[in-house]
Amino acid sequence: MINKKKISKLDEEELLKQFFQTHESAFFGELYRRYIPLVYGLCLKYLENEELAHDAVMDIFEDLLGKIAQYEIQNFNSWLYSVAKNHCLHVIRKEKRTIFVNIEDAGVENNDFFTLIDKQETEEKNAALKYCMTTLPDEQQTSINYFYLEEKSYADIVVLTGFALNQVKSYIQNGKRNLKNCITKVLAKN
Repeated sequence: MINKKKISKLDEEELLKQFFQTHESAFFGELYRRYIPLVYGLCLKYLENEELAHDAVMDIFEDLLGKIAQYEIQNFNSWLYSVAKNHCLHVIRKEKRTIFVNIEDAGVENNDFFTLIDKQETEEKNAALKYCMTTLPDEQQTSINYFYLEEKSYADIVVLTGFALNQVKSYIQNGKRNLKNCITKVLAKN
């Protein structure tokens, strides 16, 4: 019988080695358990739905447990990231979603994209932006700071703030609109 306390003390390389030698699922289970928060965050980022993300985490584990022996894995972290990402993309295609937006490349779903950080903006516009940021509600200000200035993903912001995913998206979209309106008014006065 396998001692779970001993397994939990093994490093990732040893867990993988033991799994391949013994084919005991407990070794892979411990390895995967360590990555569940990261896999969930990735799935939440792509699927944008907590229930689908939970299901994906479980599906990935079940699929991998049966298939892992077929792979020669050098870096478990990178390999698992690729598998989880591909699984999410498969789920999206299966659901026949027609629009897929990489949230790291585009912030809001509308065509009127207003860049918050534009290196060629004038000092006047930068001053207006700084002022207008202070006029936003705290939730919008926090979400916009994390998303644009710290380049955090929606999933990261959910974890950092405790806001729901839909709230984060709303705060960012409404915050951008409020900033644009405020900056337009401030610049019109000058």
